[in-house]
Amino acid sequence: MSFDNTPGNPFALSTDDLARLEAIREGMLDPSPRRIGRLDQWGLADTYETYAEVARYTEVSITLPDGTVLDASLSVPRDLAPGQACPAVVLPAPLNNLGHRAYLGMFPRWTLGGYVVLAYSQRGLAKSTGEIQVAGPQDVADATEVINWLVAQDGVDPGRIGLFGSSYGAGTSLLAAANDQRVKAVAGTSAWGDLFASLYENGTRHLKAFEALVQLFDEDRCSQEFRDVIEKIRNDTIDDEVREFAQVRSPRHYLNAYNDAATPILLTTAWHETIFSVPAVVDLFTGLTGPKSLLVQVGDHGNGELSGLAGLLSKPTEMAYRWMDHHLGGSAGDGREPRFGIRSEYMHNLLSDLRHDDWESYALPRKRFHLADATAGERDGQMAEGLPQPGWARSVKATGRSTEAVVAPKLIQTGLAERMGLPHVYKTAEIDRGLAAIWTTAPLAQTMRVQGDLEVRVTVKPQEANATIVAYLMDCDPATGRSAVITHAPYTITDEQTGRATTITFPLQPAHYVLPRGHQLQLIIDTNDPFFADANTAPSAIEISSPQGAESYIDIPIDTLD
Repeated sequence: MSFDNTPGNPFALSTDDLARLEAIREGMLDPSPRRIGRLDQWGLADTYETYAEVARYTEVSITLPDGTVLDASLSVPRDLAPGQACPAVVLPAPLNNLGHRAYLGMFPRWTLGGYVVLAYSQRGLAKSTGEIQVAGPQDVADATEVINWLVAQDGVDPGRIGLFGSSYGAGTSLLAAANDQRVKAVAGTSAWGDLFASLYENGTRHLKAFEALVQLFDEDRCSQEFRDVIEKIRNDTIDDEVREFAQVRSPRHYLNAYNDAATPILLTTAWHETIFSVPAVVDLFTGLTGPKSLLVQVGDHGNGELSGLAGLLSKPTEMAYRWMDHHLGGSAGDGREPRFGIRSEYMHNLLSDLRHDDWESYALPRKRFHLADATAGERDGQMAEGLPQPGWARSVKATGRSTEAVVAPKLIQTGLAERMGLPHVYKTAEIDRGLAAIWTTAPLAQTMRVQGDLEVRVTVKPQEANATIVAYLMDCDPATGRSAVITHAPYTITDEQTGRATTITFPLQPAHYVLPRGHQLQLIIDTNDPFFADANTAPSAIEISSPQGAESYIDIPIDTLD
C-alpha cells in the first residue's frame, strides 16, 4: 500500500495526512516541547510525549553484504535493566515512497507494549538503495540480514521475534518467516497467498491492478528480471519464467515450512479486494496447520488497516497487537486473547463481526440456481432452483465497450466508499441487453445471506478463437432497478476452434453479503471490463447457451439470515 501523492495513485493520502506523518517523525527524532507541541493540532501531543519518555527513536542505515543500504528506523525502550531483553517486531515497509515511515503511527503502541521495533524500507523502495525485487529471494535474504542486525542490538530477545507488514510488507513478512525459523509469529494485513493467481484469474490478466502496482514500483528502480516479467505480462506471454517468478514469491508455495515450524500466522483481506486474490488467501489459511487467524472485511485492498497504521483503531492492527502479545509475550494489545479461525464482516455492515473455526464451518452449503430463458414479455432470463433448463441460447456482442457492470469503477476508492456505507450503485436496468445477458430470481421472500464460495457453469460459443466473459452476481432492488455488486469473476477461453461451443465451469470470488427481503439476485454476463485484459476480437459475438446434459447454472452459498 502506498502513501504518496502521485497523480492517479489509488492509495494516496491527503496533504494533511502527509504533514501529520512528517510532524510525528520530527517529534520522535527531537521530542522537544516545540516539536511535540506541533502535534497538538492532531490531538497527538500527549501520545508522543509519553512515547518519548519510555523509548528512544533513531533512524538507521543497515548495510547488506552486497553493499545495498536499507533505510530503517529503530525504537528501543529506555532504562532497561542490565541483561533485560524485550520481544521485537520487524516491519517491512508497504509499497510507498515513505518506506518505513509509513508505520510511524504504530510505534507508540508497540513500544508501550514493551517491544523493540525495527521498520525498514526494502531494497529499491524509498531511500533504500538497490533494485526492487518484488519480495523475491533477495528480499527474503535481506530480511534475514535485518534480523541478524536487530538481534545484535542491546535489549533484543532473539527468541521472541515477530514480523508485521501491510500489503507488500505482508508478502515479505510471510516469505521471510518461511525462510527464518527465528520468526515466532507473523501478521500480514492485505496479504497475498499466490501471486500468479492474483495476476491471472481463470485465464484472464488483472491488467488494471497490475499496471497500478507497476506505476507505484517505478520501473526504473526495478530489477531486470522484474522488468522482463512486466513486458511478458503486458504482451500476454505467460510462460514458465512468469510462473516461476510468481511461485517463489507466493507464500502458499511454502506451506510445508510454515507447518513444520508451526508458525503462528494472522492474515487479513477484503471481500472486494482488487489487487490480490482472495481465494488464494483463503487457500493459504486453510492449508496452515499451526495457530492461524483470518480476517475478511468490507472494502478493498488496504482499506481495513489504514486507520490503524496511522495510530488509530482498526480491526487488523488491533488483532496484530493481540497476536504478537500472545505469541511473543508483549502487552501492546488490549489484554484480550487473539481470535483464532475466521473473523468476518458482511457487506456493507462494518459493525458486523462473525466468528467461525474454519472455512468449512464458515461457508454455507451451496444451492443451485438454474439459468433459464426469458418468459414471454420479459427481456431477462430466469434464475431459480428446481429442474435444469436446457435448450436456450442468448447472444451477446463483443464490441470492446464495457457495460454498466464493472468490478469497481475505481481501484481502492470504490472499496473505501463501501467501508463508509456508500457502495457503488449499478443501474442494471439501463444495461444494453445486446451487450450482456442477464438472469434474475423472483423477489426474495425473506432476508437472505450469501456466505462462501460460488461457481458458474455456462456453455459459450465465440465467433473467434479467443474469448473473454465476465460474470457478476448482483443484489438488485426491483423497485428502483438499481443494484450493488456481490461478487464477480472473469473467464478467458483461448485457442479454441472458431464457432465451437465449449462448456466452462469457474469459481467466482467468495462473498459474504446480506440481501434484504424483496430484493433479487441478478447474474450478469458480458464481454468487457476495463479491470481485465480482453481477449475478444471486436466486433464479434459470443453465444451463451444451456445444452442438454450441460445445463447452465450458478451455485450460491445462501440461506436465511438468522
